[in-house]
Amino acid sequence: MEQKRIGIWIRVSTDFQVRDESPEHHEQRARYYAKSRDWNIVEVYRLDAISGKTVMDHPETQRMLADIRSGHITGLVFSKLARLARNTKELLEFAEIFRNEKADLVSLAEQIDTSTPAGRLFFTIISAMAQWEREEISSRVAASVPIRAEMGKPLGGQASFGYRWENKQLVIDEREAPVRRLVYEIFKECQRKKTTADKLNMLGYRTRNGSRFSDTTVDRLLRDTTAKGIRLANYTKSMGEGKTWKVKPKEEWVQLPCPAVISEELWLECNAVLDEQKRRRVKIGRLSENLLAGIVKCQCGIPMYVYANSKKFTCKACKNGILETDINEIYQDNIKQYINSLSPQMLVDELETEIRKEEELLAGSAKRLSKIQKKMDELVELRLSNELDREHFAKLYKPLEQQFSELNSSIPELEAKIDYRKIQLKSTDYVLNEAKSLVDKWDNMDFQQKRAIVETVTDYVTIREKTIDIALAYLPGSMHTSQRNLRDS
Repeated sequence: MEQKRIGIWIRVSTDFQVRDESPEHHEQRARYYAKSRDWNIVEVYRLDAISGKTVMDHPETQRMLADIRSGHITGLVFSKLARLARNTKELLEFAEIFRNEKADLVSLAEQIDTSTPAGRLFFTIISAMAQWEREEISSRVAASVPIRAEMGKPLGGQASFGYRWENKQLVIDEREAPVRRLVYEIFKECQRKKTTADKLNMLGYRTRNGSRFSDTTVDRLLRDTTAKGIRLANYTKSMGEGKTWKVKPKEEWVQLPCPAVISEELWLECNAVLDEQKRRRVKIGRLSENLLAGIVKCQCGIPMYVYANSKKFTCKACKNGILETDINEIYQDNIKQYINSLSPQMLVDELETEIRKEEELLAGSAKRLSKIQKKMDELVELRLSNELDREHFAKLYKPLEQQFSELNSSIPELEAKIDYRKIQLKSTDYVLNEAKSLVDKWDNMDFQQKRAIVETVTDYVTIREKTIDIALAYLPGSMHTSQRNLRDS
């Protein structure tokens, strides 16, 4: 498996903090944490003496976001959330961008690692907050939309091709309208969207933004009722992500009269052809809703699915298959046996013991570091007061200096180990609770809840010719594997 590519984010607010907080210390701590996860660090983003009030437009921020979007890095490690951004709005924006790009955020101080199940709760909460904020802002604007639509006022956006806004009224654009009419006339003759687009392009016509016509553009123009004299308003809603739009329920639509560029008969004739073509179009077999869909893999490595009108998980490449009921029964029996055999408290106690030992070691190291620093300062004072000659000073000072350097380097590594253990502990607690639900509340859970648990606790299910291999990897550092002979099922 390819190593995860990680960036390290370092931001301190003032020149004093750059000197006092030691960005190098934070970088080393992040590096040791990444090393514990076997991640590959490919970038470091430093914002020295930069306020956290707003960082989104900073060149380093833009470089980091570009790397996330391009896939150059797939995660970002930082010391704490306040170091990423103090501005709540920007923090929500960061979380939304990372979630959309399927990248991970790792905050060491808050023990948030979204590559773990517990950390993924962070994205859920942050996304909910972002959605709430968007809805609060948009609801006030949306409340006025139906009223403005009923009054015939423009709601923003461009006029349909063949039309333009003039003094807040929709009027025919004499330059585009002939092309709009031609779309219907060509389609009536050939009854093919692609052919219609090709003919328009061959005649030298282009869309409003100068692009060539496509079958998608032709379909949209043919379906648009504006051409026959009925303008629809308040029938779509922006989803706010990638400028996607959702069609509202028909009862919320507002129909307003407008100048027509074609007859209603021509519009109906063309749309009847489109409807008939849609009905005749061969539908691709729908994948059944199954808890193990995509998780079950064939021995050749290809994911297996249960296709429509089938009762088997099937590999399209080698046609290997297994009855859906058989694999579901085997999987559920296997996971229930394993979960019931676990002792959650024992696992938690073990991790807490390791954390305590490492915290004691860290406290001892910090204490020794402070003592060495004090001795070094005393030696410097003695040298300055000429109570120590140069040779004697060097003989006493250099061993202390070396010990100080070694201790100072070991502290970030200890901190990273503690960060890792604490995130393991939080993830263990969450995953075990979710896994227990699989046994205790299975029959009362809806499909999405079951699916989320299955995705969390399952590393792989491989179907071989005579056996099934199941690997459950829902505990930090542990893996449970089993093999079932198909003849036993």
